[in-house]
Amino acid sequence: MRFLMHPDMHGLDPDSSEASTTRAAIIRNKSALKSIYAEWYASLAAAVPKSPDGRVLEIGAGGGFLGKYIPGLITSEIDQVPNVDLIASGQQLSVKDSSLRAIVMLDVLHHLPRVLDFFSEAQRCLMPGGAIVMVEPWVTSWSRFVYRYLHQEPFDPETDQWHFPERGPMTQANSALPWMIFARDRNAFQHRFQSLEISAITLNGGFSYLLTGGVTYRQIMPDWIITLVKKMESRLACWNSLWALFAKIIIKKRTET
Repeated sequence: MRFLMHPDMHGLDPDSSEASTTRAAIIRNKSALKSIYAEWYASLAAAVPKSPDGRVLEIGAGGGFLGKYIPGLITSEIDQVPNVDLIASGQQLSVKDSSLRAIVMLDVLHHLPRVLDFFSEAQRCLMPGGAIVMVEPWVTSWSRFVYRYLHQEPFDPETDQWHFPERGPMTQANSALPWMIFARDRNAFQHRFQSLEISAITLNGGFSYLLTGGVTYRQIMPDWIITLVKKMESRLACWNSLWALFAKIIIKKRTET
């Protein structure tokens, strides 16, 4: 796996702001990977509630370009990186009560060691009818192998704990966390956060993402093959419950009566 690592990532502390900037450059320079991010961002933007009121906050914005899809987006990151509006932790948001119509995230939730604090903050900050919209890793028969043996982040779908030790923003993680919260422990989540409703979970294959190498590894296939695999993923979406690697998750704040 070290041989497959992207040369720009060699020797970098994965938790450093330099690594975050490098990941952003890798996304821009890998056309196939950038295309996948563009599809994810367009999907996230389409799920944001349409309202003239309230702002949209992106958590963990350092590596991406979601602002091109959501006008007036507030971008935030835990450390100082270029082109970010707000330095903040997802577990303690410096945002006014009921001021956001959406919180958007890409591959962020499973890095939050105190995820209950995040949902408490989201309840506070979202307007009634607002939404949390995210793309996150998901647990299936195939993804268990990928996340356990081919991915550098911790993966523990068997734990009964939603929290984990705090380290750095990238190395602290449990890739199984979104599945644990929104599928395995769905009833517990709904009981604890009664103003939040799990509105939709849409699975995404992710084979094409693997072939790009993501932001950590080299691309192992030419772009035309990845494009072909993306088309195959769309045709075989009915099997995503077996082999999906990702899910788009929409959580809505109930409208006050």
